[in-house]
Amino acid sequence: MSEQPRRPRKPGKPYRRPQKDPVRILAFEALRAVDERDAYANLVLPPLLRKAREAGDFDARDAALATELVYGTLRRQGTYDAIIADCVDRPLREVDPPVLDVLSLGVHQLLGTRIPSHAAVSASVELARVVLGDGRAKFVNAVLRKVARDDLDGWLERVAPPYDEDPEDHLAVVHSHPRWVVSALWDSLGGGRTGIEELLAADNERPEVTLVARPGRATREELLGEEAAVPGRWSPYAVRLSEGGEPGAVEAVREGRAGVQDEGSQLVALALANAPLDGPDRRWLDGCAGPGGKAALLGALAAERGAFLLASEKQPHRAGLVARALDGNPGPYQVIAADATRPAWRPGSFDRVLVDVPCTGLGALRRRPEARWRRRPEDLDGFAPLQRGLLRSALEAVRVGGVVAYATCSPHLAETRAVVADVLKQHPDTDLVDARPLLPDVPALGEGPDLQLWPHLHGTDAMYLALIRRTA
Repeated sequence: MSEQPRRPRKPGKPYRRPQKDPVRILAFEALRAVDERDAYANLVLPPLLRKAREAGDFDARDAALATELVYGTLRRQGTYDAIIADCVDRPLREVDPPVLDVLSLGVHQLLGTRIPSHAAVSASVELARVVLGDGRAKFVNAVLRKVARDDLDGWLERVAPPYDEDPEDHLAVVHSHPRWVVSALWDSLGGGRTGIEELLAADNERPEVTLVARPGRATREELLGEEAAVPGRWSPYAVRLSEGGEPGAVEAVREGRAGVQDEGSQLVALALANAPLDGPDRRWLDGCAGPGGKAALLGALAAERGAFLLASEKQPHRAGLVARALDGNPGPYQVIAADATRPAWRPGSFDRVLVDVPCTGLGALRRRPEARWRRRPEDLDGFAPLQRGLLRSALEAVRVGGVVAYATCSPHLAETRAVVADVLKQHPDTDLVDARPLLPDVPALGEGPDLQLWPHLHGTDAMYLALIRRTA
């Protein structure tokens, strides 16, 4: 048999180098840092953006897109995981985390932005080629093409269980919160479906940057002279920067005369400062002062009355941040590194005491969206002894007739009313002060005498406050 001549090989497509997209590469690097190092996006992203700007790779629009990609992906992680799980042929836990990050970035572009579908898929595949290699880029391409067949509402109808069958799981998938967090927030909020849906939706919105004009050092009128500045809703010292406003560009912020501070935190400090006292008003204590925002506002308010502020923070490096925030305060103050549960002061030494206790941070999920995926119900047990110990120490530190403010950036009942109720059982020589009249312009603060702020009702973090007067 004669040998058949071979057909000439068709020329293959020449290899094309992947296109490097600095915006998406930076977003991927930020997500990897959050996943691998348990970093917080609000700490990781700014230095990455600054480095990119200094290298000439970024303009303001690039920085805005990178920020949206990182925060949007983290906020909607639970929803996107459910959608991706429906598009792959293996359990999600078997998908390599870097691949899942690229997929999540792609899904966010497809379902959470106005980027055209073909551009979102193409850009994500190019990113995969750069950071994962050509082989896994094909997998990314296949999955994202499946995702692109429907919009977000269509996907939610497919992957979320019906509300009537499982309300909490439905809300968890639709609004991208762990189920236990949905349940806890619902218990704290009370009411029906509308309120909890509004709260969960507010957690997924990008919060405005809010500044505080520190009394005696800056005025709100000065800050309102900045571009994109509008008055705060509730605090007389608050100014909000509309989208694109950069705090670092504000002279008063650079000089420490103003700071970045959520309006809810400002209201907590104001309520304590406005609480009526029996007797003198000379010595104030911030027992958990780090990183210094509330201490700086309290110090300025104390200075207006000629009062002294002691700011105590257990961690030395955080005490350094407090000292920096208070630097230039017009009145007398001192910053110490000390454990408030082992007081460095005599009992009954203070007229006003604030303990803004460590907590799960469930009230600040707008700002730290990754926290919702890191926290576990058992974390509550870890915080409980410290929260109770700090409140007990605060009640011992305040004089008879003085007031203690117990505050926490969590609305979870186990971190708020349960702590206050347990400690006050052991301190019959105390009365709860109705905190609501101290913030007369703020509506919907709860049944009292404590108060609860909410993102969807007040545009603030979900700060909790109980004011307690020592009576004997």
